Amino acid sequence: MRPNQNILLVGKKVVLVPYTSEHVPRYHEWMKSEELQRLTASEPLTLEQEYAMQRSWRDDPDKCTFIVLDAEKRQAQPGASEESCMAGDVNLFLTDPGDPSLGEIEVMIAEPSCRGQGLGTEAVLMMLLYGVTRLGLTKFEAKIGQGNEPSIRMFRKLHFEQVAVSSVFQEVTLRLMMSEPEQQWLLEQTSHVQEKPYREGTSEPC
Repeated sequence: MRPNQNILLVGKKVVLVPYTSEHVPRYHEWMKSEELQRLTASEPLTLEQEYAMQRSWRDDPDKCTFIVLDAEKRQAQPGASEESCMAGDVNLFLTDPGDPSLGEIEVMIAEPSCRGQGLGTEAVLMMLLYGVTRLGLTKFEAKIGQGNEPSIRMFRKLHFEQVAVSSVFQEVTLRLMMSEPEQQWLLEQTSHVQEKPYREGTSEPC
């Protein structure tokens, strides 16, 4: 999605940056993992295909992707590349042409050392904030494999409620309706988040 290609979001535990060509090699290494392929329902791609996918996601108006950087690692290693600070990614998909207020959200903390520390939770909160304030979304869905209990618990903690189970796809669908109280809660949870300009090749040092 072009609108987010020049935006950097800074939280306490994570920094969200647009998915650029710089991030592709590390992302490609992650996606060789059979576990991540299973959890994300993804097929393995060649490096060339991964670069093509990155470009298509950048240009697709219905997909919004941020790479999740480990903020602690970023601060501890001034001047290091963003690739060395990568923890995962967080995405929004505008899946229903008839309802532009609905976004499907997903998060992946791919780096094993970064799991279980709340990075995924903050990344989702920051993406929800971006979806509400920048894209005008008022409804969010998350589709999660039935066996992915940690992810299901995380989304429930973030006020998502289960609305469907698919035995065919072995997944559950959770939904969050952004009522006025929910929006207020979200703003309180993300009051520390800062938005800064981002430019590929001239971004802030990791």
